Amino acid sequence: MRDFRNAKAMAKTLREALHAKSVTFSNSESQELVARILGYRDWNVLAASIQATQLSAASVHPKTPFPAGADIPIVPMRDMVLFPHMISRIFVARDKTRQAVEHALNGHRRVVVVAQRRDADDRPSTLDALYPVGVIAKVVDRQTQVDGALKVTVCGLQRIGIVRLTDGEFLAAEVAPIEEEGGQSKEAAALSNAVLNAYQTYADVDFSALPPGSKARFGLPSIGDPGLLADTVAPLLSTGIEQK
Repeated sequence: MRDFRNAKAMAKTLREALHAKSVTFSNSESQELVARILGYRDWNVLAASIQATQLSAASVHPKTPFPAGADIPIVPMRDMVLFPHMISRIFVARDKTRQAVEHALNGHRRVVVVAQRRDADDRPSTLDALYPVGVIAKVVDRQTQVDGALKVTVCGLQRIGIVRLTDGEFLAAEVAPIEEEGGQSKEAAALSNAVLNAYQTYADVDFSALPPGSKARFGLPSIGDPGLLADTVAPLLSTGIEQK
């Protein structure tokens, strides 16, 4: 099944299907419609997300997304959990976190994005202050805002466990990769299909206006990869930080 990275092919399929129904769409119009279906503001934002994913895939081997044995700068998050393959824009205001981002940009562009346990904690610097599982992410870009805060785009690469912390100029961590379970079973396929169906109901997705051949669940990955499906659906749910 296609996901957002196949957006151009989706737009072409949609345009051809509508043309068969005597409905004429230009290439740009079909791209804009696909972007909206996938939950993006417009085609430019979707194209940027695709590019970020391609950049991270091209530069990182999936089994070694970070330098072995290195301390990696930490970006603690108050109100968000980053998942593998997820692209997000985050705002960085704390000085030590700014230093962590700048250090990453001057090197391998990798950071550990992890949720902190207490929202009011301005200096989460101990293992007890952070959740033990986070995600290695690539810093795709950063912009300095008028108020001095950094707006940073990150792309989740691999789920990791935090082994130890180093609190210096910026907070850093030694991490261990968490290997995802592979393979596909009948139970996993059935559960994945149930998740897709439940999500369509939960999000009130309506594809009735599209031709039958175009009613695929554009915004979610294939049930052939249960782990990727779970990581895609989980950020969309109205659940707490600890549950995510």
